[in-house]
Amino acid sequence: MRSTEAVARNEVLVAGQFVLSAGGGAATRVRVKICGLCSAEAARGAAAAGADLVGVIVGAGGPRQQSLDAAGRIFAACGAAQRVGVFADRDVAGVVEAARRLSLDVVQLHGDEAPESVRRVRAAGPWRVWKALRPRSAEEFERGLALHADVDGVLVDAWSASGRGGTGRRFDWEAIAPLRAALDPDTVFIAAGGLDPDNVAAAIACLGPDIVDVSSGVESAPCVKSPERMHAFVTNARAAVRGGR
Repeated sequence: MRSTEAVARNEVLVAGQFVLSAGGGAATRVRVKICGLCSAEAARGAAAAGADLVGVIVGAGGPRQQSLDAAGRIFAACGAAQRVGVFADRDVAGVVEAARRLSLDVVQLHGDEAPESVRRVRAAGPWRVWKALRPRSAEEFERGLALHADVDGVLVDAWSASGRGGTGRRFDWEAIAPLRAALDPDTVFIAAGGLDPDNVAAAIACLGPDIVDVSSGVESAPCVKSPERMHAFVTNARAAVRGGR
């Protein structure tokens, strides 16, 4: 069973228009996160497209990483969308300091963080914590869930030797889909990796995620978000028929 505090955090995430269904953790519609934003212009475009959450890479390396000052400017342009900061294998104190400075709603840990480090980040502030898993098999996914059973959200991304995210690769939906039902109903399930406007509806039908997460799939060039592709992604996600559990 999840703690009362954990349930309350998920209720904050789905407050207002994000209403919980009678069954517990599943939302009435799939929410959209547009990640890897590199400019205030992209943040405004994501907000205009209707993104529920926007993500900025502030401590995970790669071509989309932003300084804290730049991240602050990007988040300031995102309107009412919730703020997700992405980190990988950074020290707890640094993550907490950045989360406070940027007023993050969600801290996304996208590396090989130890469960104890994840718990310390989660206990240090009002933000929710998502742990990214990049399983190469259903068995790896099950082990990851067991290690991080008390997070607020589990994000599944594709494994790649070339990077932790934004690679344009998808994980094995069919292998993971049967395990989706085993996830605690109060834990948010986020599908990422290789999503784009053309396949997001199929991903939703197969996996039944609470949130779909896109980065390179809505870019017109590396690190350049396309307003048209962001709008198409959100539109197609909203229209999709949710499967999964």
